[in-house]
Amino acid sequence: MTPSTRIGLLGAGFIARRHIGILSGFPDVQVVALADPDTGRARELAGPLGAHVYADDHELLEREALDALYICVPPFAHGGPELAAAGRGLPFFVEKPLATDLATAERVAAEVAARGLITSVGYHWRSLDTVERAAELLAANPARLALGYWLDSTPPPAWWVKEAESGGQMVEQTTHIFDLARFLVGEVVAVSATGSRLDRASFPGADVQDVTAATLHFASGAIGTVASTCLLNWPHRIGLHLYAEGLALELSEFELMVDVGRGRPVQRAEGDPFVREDRAFIDAVQGKPNVIRAPYAEALKTHRLTLAAARSAREGGRLIRFTEVRNEPEAVHD
Repeated sequence: MTPSTRIGLLGAGFIARRHIGILSGFPDVQVVALADPDTGRARELAGPLGAHVYADDHELLEREALDALYICVPPFAHGGPELAAAGRGLPFFVEKPLATDLATAERVAAEVAARGLITSVGYHWRSLDTVERAAELLAANPARLALGYWLDSTPPPAWWVKEAESGGQMVEQTTHIFDLARFLVGEVVAVSATGSRLDRASFPGADVQDVTAATLHFASGAIGTVASTCLLNWPHRIGLHLYAEGLALELSEFELMVDVGRGRPVQRAEGDPFVREDRAFIDAVQGKPNVIRAPYAEALKTHRLTLAAARSAREGGRLIRFTEVRNEPEAVHD
């Protein structure tokens, strides 16, 4: 019988609950410890699992013998847990975004590379079967135009409306669409963006831009736009539309529409992409073939892109180009 893979988990919010629900259903996994500053919330999650509860990651890592760590914390809390895990040679799964800044993520990436750690980042859209189908359709007929959307409501956490704590909507939410565009269209060589903010009585003290539009220039010559807003009270449109010669694709988290001029047939997404990404990470930790879709180094490229777009929006639409070698932003004044 294969010994259980021992997992520690940081965070007890919505996304942590989703991963725990999946991990606790794997017969070869045991969630042995949870840490969250709100220990009451952590105990509620830990109770059915028989897991130990801690107030912070330091105590958890000092006291528990783990095989891997899940890091499901707010954007502003990244950096310390990843570096602590890396310092112990501990594989980790981390939810996006990687941080609110670039320096933190670059430092973590350097540690991960130096130690050859197994890592995975929660860009779960890459694990959709519909995304795989879209990639197949585009392999011989690449997309030339990409139109991305995250038109939604403002999430409830108080930190979300503070740019210093969330990074803003493009970094915290729309990063999924930027990542999907990179995955299906290719690397971005330049980006510019604009944005603005409306004072809303429901969100006093908010400083995130609530409407943004980014323009992407891909290495292939394709172009794209990504629009975001958090002004609505419902998820109006979240997805990526791609256009190639004689082919139109519309991707959401739940379905793929393929239009070749003979109607608009829709393929529903099958299976849970969260299950697929969690299973891929656990398998890699157990020494099985590594099929992780978004290891840390790959996710860092998306993080660089979203941060560059957010910076351009703050700075009045300034074009930001990327070097070919490391995808690092370099401001260009035109």
